[in-house]
Amino acid sequence: MGDAVVGIIGMGDMGKMYARRISKAGWRVLACDLPTKTAVLEAEFSDNNNVSILKDGYEVSRASDWIMYFVEAKNIHTIVADYGRSTKKNAIVGGQTSTKAPEIAAFERYLPADVDIISCHSLHGPDPKGQPLVIINHRVQRQESADLVKRILSCMESNIVHLSAEEHDRITADTQAVTHAAFLSMGSAWHANKQFPWEIPRYVGGIENVKINLMMRIYSNKWHVYAGLAILNPAAKIQIKQYSDSVTHIYALMLQKGKREELTKRIYDARTKVFGQPRDDDEGLLLQDDLLDRFSLGKKPTVRQPNNHLSLLAMVDCWSELGINPYEHMICSTPLFRLWLGITEYVFRKPGLLDECIDTAIENDTFRPDDLEFTLAAREWSSVVNQGNMEAYREKFEKVQTYFESSFAEATKVGNDMIKTIEEGLRSRKTT
Repeated sequence: MGDAVVGIIGMGDMGKMYARRISKAGWRVLACDLPTKTAVLEAEFSDNNNVSILKDGYEVSRASDWIMYFVEAKNIHTIVADYGRSTKKNAIVGGQTSTKAPEIAAFERYLPADVDIISCHSLHGPDPKGQPLVIINHRVQRQESADLVKRILSCMESNIVHLSAEEHDRITADTQAVTHAAFLSMGSAWHANKQFPWEIPRYVGGIENVKINLMMRIYSNKWHVYAGLAILNPAAKIQIKQYSDSVTHIYALMLQKGKREELTKRIYDARTKVFGQPRDDDEGLLLQDDLLDRFSLGKKPTVRQPNNHLSLLAMVDCWSELGINPYEHMICSTPLFRLWLGITEYVFRKPGLLDECIDTAIENDTFRPDDLEFTLAAREWSSVVNQGNMEAYREKFEKVQTYFESSFAEATKVGNDMIKTIEEGLRSRKTT
């Protein structure tokens, strides 16, 4: 493939995936992690002649042509400060953090001036094939550097999207930060009420399947994946705060029967601003009933119980208030965001369903205790993010994570099948 050597600093799940794919494509990979993990990594990659596990980031940096930092965003400054000065002359350096502002700042501060800075960010689920892969050519003094990175990343079989660091952070805030906040709040609410939602008939089937599976998907991952994106991305704080405000305002209107007209007008105005004028059919929806009903952790009830879908009403209200068009960013969206947009669109555009949500919100108090906890959770998550408190974020996340932990294995399998099937369905629709 070539003489270039790829360096990977940080061998978590993503780092390992990159090492395997890049080495399989014929490139030589030098990698490292914490000293305590060296022996385990050596054993894990012992049958891969193209991957060498080195002692530390100094050794990787001195010998590699493109060095990638697969580390937590909150640690990027410390780690680059340690290893950056050892970077090989005229090499390329990048990172895979979900928030680029602190990453780029660290690179600019600690890397030698002759080093090119080309970062990336994989926005995919279990399989990177056909999924967005953002490349950020931040400081390119030699065109061959950009060409080399593109050649190396071609083994991911992803859809390449070129953005600036600023564009990346704004788009990830638009597509990921608020989405994560919604699912984190769902998990916190169900935890507070001591509920496993798939055991409750009103939370099984259709839209509820997607909500539950994606909530479980988030909580089955590591907390720092979401904390860094929310706390270190300035745009994310604004959007998470607005989502909290939208949840609070809509919930307050739901509690007052005399506010039906005000609630309806607010929801309708948001629908028009985000989705355009209402239609009499559901043609063109990202998701359809047959897909929504197929993936469940519980037994689907005979009769579907109406839900006000506060989390979805608030999401569109949030987009409306911030002037966000969610469709603008589909080219670099994650599978999770596409599913979230899909069920949100489904509620707002499927004939009759939005009016059912408004009627349920005003007339039916079945979901009130759950909605109360969801509102409190949304406000609490926003407060933690606004304070920039990583430890409080971790504590809150892991408490809920522990509660649902026993069901992660089954949820992951169902969630992966759901994402794969729906993504295949969306791709087939694009070709017809």
